[in-house]
Amino acid sequence: MRHLSHEETLVTKTALVTGATAGIGAAFARRLAVEGYDLVLIARDEARLVAFGAELGDRHGVTVVPMAADLSTTEGCERVEARLADPAAPVDMLVNNAGISLNAPFLQSTVDGEERLLRLNVHAVMRLTLAALPGMVERRRGEIVNVSSVAGFGTPMPGSTYSASKAWVTNFSQSIAESVRSSPVRVMALCPGYTRTEFHNRAGINISMMPDWMWLSAEEVVRDGLRDLRRGKIVSVPDWKYKVAVFGLRHLPQGLVRTVSKDARGRIQR
Repeated sequence: MRHLSHEETLVTKTALVTGATAGIGAAFARRLAVEGYDLVLIARDEARLVAFGAELGDRHGVTVVPMAADLSTTEGCERVEARLADPAAPVDMLVNNAGISLNAPFLQSTVDGEERLLRLNVHAVMRLTLAALPGMVERRRGEIVNVSSVAGFGTPMPGSTYSASKAWVTNFSQSIAESVRSSPVRVMALCPGYTRTEFHNRAGINISMMPDWMWLSAEEVVRDGLRDLRRGKIVSVPDWKYKVAVFGLRHLPQGLVRTVSKDARGRIQR
């Protein structure tokens, strides 16, 4: 666990976490509460959000504000944007974690499904980053973690638009990080591999054939991500096996990558 400096303990910091009631988002909330951050937690399920917030507040003595919002909608984004831009209650860390995948290749998908994926995985990340970043730059402090994916470095499943959305998140985060490099503000893309969360079950994706050694815990992802953020990294890939996978996705011939992955779920049969 990271020990806070004397100066840090004198100032209460606030973190806003989206997709906060499960998986990586919940792990971020727990870890940041342990570190003494007050929290603004965003998710759609208000009852679950309130219960989780009360648990963290009671256990760690921090202030937790639950805010129910659907970030795939304009109204949901606007509500969270207003909180991020409030100069009277500055947010020191934004964790853009909310996201979805679709259990359907593109040719079997729907416009509504694909647009919802883009609104949540891409548009919400852009909007909330833009709401938070100017104030952070003006205050000369702040951190933004955009949760992306190893999938964004390649096309591991034919016909999946999830990997395309995460490629955008990683590229966007790198670009914004470079734009604020001369300030103390940090922006980072966190790119985990397979992580044990509710994510796959919610999307209806069958993960029963995935070997145990490929899985990470949400706590491991958050631990490595925060470590890399504080070391000034712009892209964080937790765990050595996924660092190797990213190297392969970036540098090996795509024909070889397709052969190794053996994932043909979205490919048209001849």
